[in-house]
Amino acid sequence: MNQTGPVRGHILAVDDQQPNLTLLTQMLEAEGHIVRTAGTGLSALEAIDRQPPDLILLDVGLPDINGFEVCRRLKHNPLTRLTPVVMVTGLNSREHRIEGINAGADDFLGKPFDSGELRARVGSLLRLKRYTDDLESAESVILSLALTVEARDPYTDGHCQRLAEYASALGRALGLSNEEVSALHRGGYLHDVGKIGIADAILQKPTPLNAAEYATMKAHTVIGDRLCGNLRSLALVRPIVRHHHELLNGAGYPDGLVGDQIPLLAQIVGVVDAYDAMTTSRPYRAALSVEAAHEELRRDVARGWRRRDLVEAFIALPLKSAIRTPVPAPAAPRARMLKALPTNNPWGRRRVS
Repeated sequence: MNQTGPVRGHILAVDDQQPNLTLLTQMLEAEGHIVRTAGTGLSALEAIDRQPPDLILLDVGLPDINGFEVCRRLKHNPLTRLTPVVMVTGLNSREHRIEGINAGADDFLGKPFDSGELRARVGSLLRLKRYTDDLESAESVILSLALTVEARDPYTDGHCQRLAEYASALGRALGLSNEEVSALHRGGYLHDVGKIGIADAILQKPTPLNAAEYATMKAHTVIGDRLCGNLRSLALVRPIVRHHHELLNGAGYPDGLVGDQIPLLAQIVGVVDAYDAMTTSRPYRAALSVEAAHEELRRDVARGWRRRDLVEAFIALPLKSAIRTPVPAPAAPRARMLKALPTNNPWGRRRVS
């Protein structure tokens, strides 16, 4: 895309006055944009749900729900919160502009329309939307890599989804911010993305890993950190990816962090990762019951591996216990897969996932 040239986009114009819609459509189509229209707030929300636009020109005085409320709903919806919204109004009072800002409006356009101002504001916001879409596309690629990792091993199917649900539920129970809870949800999916750089010969080896192979396996945390490194949108997720195998007593990896040196979000994912590994059937052992897994987590606390408050908060969650994915019948050799991990592996056979 030529970022200095004109940017064309799909625009939704919302106004209850047909002459205004006709004028906006003519002005925008002359610039090469594709324009759809809506005459009410509810019909606008339905049109956005059917086909999300690149930008919305939203009149304030709509007959059902006003433009401020439409904007507020859009900005609270994760699917549309990054879509630019320009409030169009003949009301130029300070109070209305403040209400629009509080609703999340990205810009304002006054009536009657000035073609030069309309062209400049629409062009600027569409360029910003393109940059945002590029970042989302890059993040989607990394997420696809994470799901590809999971697909390489049928015995971990559904693991990422469960971790995302567990971690975000625990984050909410702990009173973390929406941004932190969102990072936990993403971290659940992306925590093992670095395994994309580990050969199948190691990931799916049907005989015990030797010390060198185990060291290679541990490198997935560093590889994943590097994969996420260039995206600002994953700034809170990177510590999860790198440090979810760290333990409070320094026996974890890759950096041997101790105590509060381990980021809180990484500690949370570490707790739920261990729980999911224990409560999911594997070729080399049956799943533990929820109660037995809880006791194991408490033993982890006694070993100095995990924070007691995080473990107890997780145990107190009313989690669904029936979301396990059945494991296919294992080939006999995989039952020996992890019997001889090096003795400095703090996870043991039950923890590898």
